[in-house]
Amino acid sequence: MDSAILSLLGAFLLSIIGLFVFIWSMRKGLLVENPKAASVIFARGELGRVDDPALRSAGEAQLQAAAAEPGGMLHEPDPYEMQNRVGADRSTAFPVFMFIAFACFWLVLGSLAGLTSSLKLHMPDWLVSEAWMTFGRIRTVHLTAVLYGWITNAALGVIIWLLPRLLRTPLVGAMWVMLGGALINTGIASAIGAIGSGWTDGMEYLEIPWQIGIFIVAGFLCIIGPVLYTLVNRKVESLYVSVWYMVAALLWIALLFIVGKLPGVHTGVQQATTNWWYGHNVLGLWFTPVSVGCIYYFLPKIIGRPVRSYNLSILGFWTLAFFYGQVGGHHLIGGPIPGWLTTLSIVQSMMMIIPVAAFTINMAGTMWGRMHLVLYSPTLRFMMFGGLMYMLSSLQGSFEALRSINQVAHFTHFTVAHAHLGAYAFVTMVLFGAIYFMMPRVLNWEWPYPRLISVQFWLAVVGISIYFIGLSIGGWLQGLAMLDATRPFMDSVTLTIPYLQWRSVGGSLMVLSHLIFVSHFLAMVLRFGPTRTGAALFSPQKSMELAHGE
Repeated sequence: MDSAILSLLGAFLLSIIGLFVFIWSMRKGLLVENPKAASVIFARGELGRVDDPALRSAGEAQLQAAAAEPGGMLHEPDPYEMQNRVGADRSTAFPVFMFIAFACFWLVLGSLAGLTSSLKLHMPDWLVSEAWMTFGRIRTVHLTAVLYGWITNAALGVIIWLLPRLLRTPLVGAMWVMLGGALINTGIASAIGAIGSGWTDGMEYLEIPWQIGIFIVAGFLCIIGPVLYTLVNRKVESLYVSVWYMVAALLWIALLFIVGKLPGVHTGVQQATTNWWYGHNVLGLWFTPVSVGCIYYFLPKIIGRPVRSYNLSILGFWTLAFFYGQVGGHHLIGGPIPGWLTTLSIVQSMMMIIPVAAFTINMAGTMWGRMHLVLYSPTLRFMMFGGLMYMLSSLQGSFEALRSINQVAHFTHFTVAHAHLGAYAFVTMVLFGAIYFMMPRVLNWEWPYPRLISVQFWLAVVGISIYFIGLSIGGWLQGLAMLDATRPFMDSVTLTIPYLQWRSVGGSLMVLSHLIFVSHFLAMVLRFGPTRTGAALFSPQKSMELAHGE
């Protein structure tokens, strides 16, 4: 039995085990609606209070006034629970700052490499004097820097900051977490250097040589240990749904990466099968759970209202775990693999509508009557946009798996557009919003230029919109041209040129938004700009959490 079948069989067995755990939990009544668990993100007396650290005091007052309900009364938050939260934040300050700083560095590097590779698609003779400047290498540098450098570091920063808050206990083993972060980023830097020099394993999303991948695996193991130990020592009875998503995501990415990078095991057709098993799962079982977990925390926290249905949120988690493991096979439709494998993948892709519908209904119910708050809160704007894009990208992915659509979209820029709708419009926008909320609590200092947050948001939104619409149209026309036997292949290439130029326009706006984001972050760290609330970096003095709670 080959390695690919073993990997897929293992994923299938894990899904079956998860199904039985899900059935057992229903019999035990663990999925009965749990208002206490839904409210665990709030301290006693905090319900009804809005919270957006990206706003000035006057802006937060406007947000609170807009969120006020007739007859509603505000109470003072419980000081003991607020102090517990402050203690949790202080225990994670240095590790979180480290992860976000690394994320910002890789975001800039990856964005510039991505824009360079985009320009090369319609200016192929630009920057060709050195081998590392060629499209194949610079595009892979972009992929590695963005997926592993930016998204993975930002996701780890969010996880390390959120879990102690939700578990109401300080992080245990912060030094191990920082060691893990150092190992992961050593691996990323080494991988980018190796790819630039032409040393790669040649599998999409798995280009990192396995010898370098050892550093990344070791880094994840250093982080998983403290996270699990903190989970065991929690001070809460009920686990909030974000904990489920984020702890599972950490375990999933470690397992996925280890299996995907096993040296000398995956070859030939089996390698392609394993490649797309990993390639889709790194999005669906690493980026997606972290981002959905972020929305489940930040969106209710900002508007001061618990999630509409805790039961529905848990249903979304389990159905994601059940159905996502086999989705990647639809990328191999028409390839030399068993027909049952691609059919199973198509069925699983369509079943993914269930967790997406559960999430969408839940978020719509939570925001019902408070949609207008997006006008006041920049962080909420990122979260709502990201949540909407999660629904759209997931539904598009499910239907794109159908053979009738796949035969046109496959091998075209349409797939590239879809990938960016998920990885950027959904995941990256949610991470931007999370960082805007987190960093004032981490650095004990407010964002110096709040208006830049809105500027960055709109540049990113307009940029990804141009990017996605242009490549979707161009990719679909490209697919139709390739299927037309009466047209020469070069027709399918030349007709995409205008759409590739629009891709570069959209990419330029996105890069500009990233430069503004990182510059604003540096200004905050270095204390440039107007003096705001707070004291010195990581000061043990009175925290912003208490300052905003008074």
